[in-house]
Amino acid sequence: MITIRPSQERGTAKIDWLDSKHTFSFGSYYDPKYQGFGHLLVINEDKIAPGKGFATHGHQDMEIVTYVIDGELEHKDSIGNGETISRGEVQRMSAGTGIRHSEFNHSNQNSVHLLQIWIVPHTRNLKPSYEQKIFSDSEKQGKLCLLVSPEGKDNSLKIHQNVSIWSSIISENDTIEHLFGKDDYGWVQLVNGEITINNQTVKAGDGVAIKDEQFLNIKGHQKNSEFLLFHFVC
Repeated sequence: MITIRPSQERGTAKIDWLDSKHTFSFGSYYDPKYQGFGHLLVINEDKIAPGKGFATHGHQDMEIVTYVIDGELEHKDSIGNGETISRGEVQRMSAGTGIRHSEFNHSNQNSVHLLQIWIVPHTRNLKPSYEQKIFSDSEKQGKLCLLVSPEGKDNSLKIHQNVSIWSSIISENDTIEHLFGKDDYGWVQLVNGEITINNQTVKAGDGVAIKDEQFLNIKGHQKNSEFLLFHFVC
């Protein structure tokens, strides 16, 4: 079964420096039908104004993946990391027993556009840890590029859950096929453009819940349509 979560139905939070869209219930936004999907708890699409950001705050027992769509995000945390995450880079932070961090747009001119993703780990009270890697557009063009996996295989980031996350950029006439095991489930988040998944049209900002499907056929309908594919193995 494929169920589309339309972009325009997402929750919103808008203040002077932040424009955020929530795929699932988050903060003051609550939708009883969308309180996560399996172990996938949060997908927030954030646009942060120049010179602004999230002050130091804490997390615990959560796998947090940040995917930068455009701009640069400055990260600092309580385990000694101070990094800048740019377009094409992916960050994985395991909060474990507890971590505090801040996230700021250090540009004085340009906004930063990103997806922040929270996934429930398979084990509680892990030691907090951090990874960050860059994946070029050429690695994603017309194919799936593995960003995150349980084993950290093929140069991907290692996550503490039975999930693999791919990114792809496809255009007209590009087709990607993907197989799921019998009890597996997944999610597709379209960053921009337009695609079809098993002949269902998906537009920018839409999410797609995938359950009881063993085969996906993904086709591009616009130039440089970018998406993330989550595959949870049960």
